[in-house]
Amino acid sequence: MHHSAIPRLLFASALLLGAGVAAAVTSDRLAAQAPRQAAAEPPPDKAERQSQPGKSEQAIVLLVNDEPITAYEIQQRANFLALQTGAGMGAELKAKAEARWAQIIKDPKINDRLHALMRERKVASQEQAQAVQKEFAMKLQHDMIEQLQRESRAAMMPKLRKEAQEELIEERLKLQEAKRGGIEITDEDVQRMLKTLADRNKMTQEQFAQHIKGMGVDISTMKERTRAQAAWREVVRRKFSSQISITNRDVDRMISATANETGADTVELQVQKITLPTPGKLDQAALAKRYAEADGLRQRLDGCTAMAGLAKEAGARFEDMKYIKPSTISEPTRSMLLNARDGDVLPPATVAAGIEIYAVCGRRSIKADEKERERAQEELAQKEYEIMAKRQLRDLRQDAHIEYR
Repeated sequence: MHHSAIPRLLFASALLLGAGVAAAVTSDRLAAQAPRQAAAEPPPDKAERQSQPGKSEQAIVLLVNDEPITAYEIQQRANFLALQTGAGMGAELKAKAEARWAQIIKDPKINDRLHALMRERKVASQEQAQAVQKEFAMKLQHDMIEQLQRESRAAMMPKLRKEAQEELIEERLKLQEAKRGGIEITDEDVQRMLKTLADRNKMTQEQFAQHIKGMGVDISTMKERTRAQAAWREVVRRKFSSQISITNRDVDRMISATANETGADTVELQVQKITLPTPGKLDQAALAKRYAEADGLRQRLDGCTAMAGLAKEAGARFEDMKYIKPSTISEPTRSMLLNARDGDVLPPATVAAGIEIYAVCGRRSIKADEKERERAQEELAQKEYEIMAKRQLRDLRQDAHIEYR
């Protein structure tokens, strides 16, 4: 095969960029969800890998009530936060990758490398050339995405270190408060919690620890974070459980608010309806006359008691719809029925079958099942706990002696 055709083929490989970037973005997002899923992301470079801490890493950066936090702990926690957040990648990755790819394909050395690979593979046909060219382009893209991720991690590290430092300060305060309250989360407790996480990711605990280490985070970082979270949950539960009071009315309000957001029914309406039929072919004047008749009939209605009798007098069709769910009625009638008071009669509405007049005779609440009520109660209680926990942590921090070195 004549290799002069090869450089032009490379430009077609730019079409592969979308799929390559999409895969990288997906991998990056998954990394924030579960440690096992983060394996799809390229491993960090040597500068990001952590081995045994050296002297500089063992240096004490600050004291929280005389308890030290080292540079190594901060870096490890920053690495962990980078895995959780994807280190700022995701939405920006595609635009950065497209710009970087545009630079790559303009580099004449890239075509020289492709030529060399073609000669090495002894390409003899157009099909072989296309296969090698696709492989070459995908490798370029993989390396490019890997480099972008390293750059993004490096750019995010100052911010992540600050977040890591703040998180570690709060953890020290939480564990100190737990100790004062006689709360201890043992190593065995922590192991059980990490085993649950490993099981969820279909790994043994040893595999999980190695996987985390391969991502630049020592398992001890996860252990201490898990210990602090568990201890703080127990502190908050013991300290504030007696102050949490969720009433049935609170639960009803939450279920109702959730239903309004989702469009679900929280009440059933007792509805009656009168329909004045209209002929198939009716001009505007005749329709207006019929509408006026319907409105006149409505003026004579006083709630639901006279509906059936007046419908018979007017030669209209009466229907007692009993209790219905509002969602079975189309808009805008649905909203008008919900907003009406018991005994109200709605203005006439023209529909395909004729002119309809609705009346709301009553309503009754739809009771949520016990599981739904339990979920609502737990969510409300959790919100109360979170408010009290934040207030408690703020007070602990105000009273703490924090010495920066």
